Amino acid sequence: MPVSASAMSSVKTLGAEPQPQPQPIRIAILLNSYRSRLLPAIRASYERTIGAVAPDARLAFYEPANKAGQFPDPAFFDLIVFGGSNVDPRKSHQWILDVHAFLRRLVTQHPEKKVLGICWGHQTISRVFGGRVVDAAYPEMGVANINLTEAGSKFFPEAAALGSFKLQQHHRREVAVAPPGFVQLAQGNQCLLSENNMILTFQGHPEKDAETARLRLHDSMRWFGFDASLDEKAWIKLQEMVNMEHDGPAVWRRILEWLKEPPVQGSGIVDKVSKM
Repeated sequence: MPVSASAMSSVKTLGAEPQPQPQPIRIAILLNSYRSRLLPAIRASYERTIGAVAPDARLAFYEPANKAGQFPDPAFFDLIVFGGSNVDPRKSHQWILDVHAFLRRLVTQHPEKKVLGICWGHQTISRVFGGRVVDAAYPEMGVANINLTEAGSKFFPEAAALGSFKLQQHHRREVAVAPPGFVQLAQGNQCLLSENNMILTFQGHPEKDAETARLRLHDSMRWFGFDASLDEKAWIKLQEMVNMEHDGPAVWRRILEWLKEPPVQGSGIVDKVSKM
């Protein structure tokens, strides 16, 4: 008996090999804050902001500042994040030197691994690669515009029309001189990309939402000399800045797209670290 076309189609479907499902993105995050009561909130902020654009992402957290020698095995992750800290990145505490050593091992022994730096991580990566970190002329807190360079407009096409994007800020130090082998994606070294396309860093906080940013409003007294009891107008303005809309989710979408991009050969980044 002849077999109908529809029956043949069913046979082919039933006999087809199952297609492999894409694996969830695996992200290791170094929380570098030293003895901070806010660590659970910082962790939750990462989970909310990354989860909003990649619900199936697998996050693992490490605390090298509080648990000596606690670092991820790069082989198990797609992205290694060097996060923020409450310690000056120019210090040479042993745990900071351990973070430097881990970064050097990471880029020399796992050159195929993508690396992301945020705030303290941005400054620390710059320092390790030969950049210079200084005290900022004026501390930043709340949502601020990040103005793109020409290279940045190409890297962030979603923000290119405006020439900028907005991120939460919370820092008193900044990168004054970008390290050799890195391209400025934003003015003032606010965002840097290694020439080999494997290391991306932000002075601002794509992982931080208003809920988490509000927890650091108390720093206004130490940083700016006012709080709600001393200067009500300044306090209200700071609260407004913290609660402004920002582009954290869009930036995370671009970061996750960047993860899939191949390295650029011949940049010499690994050679530079090897000689340090």
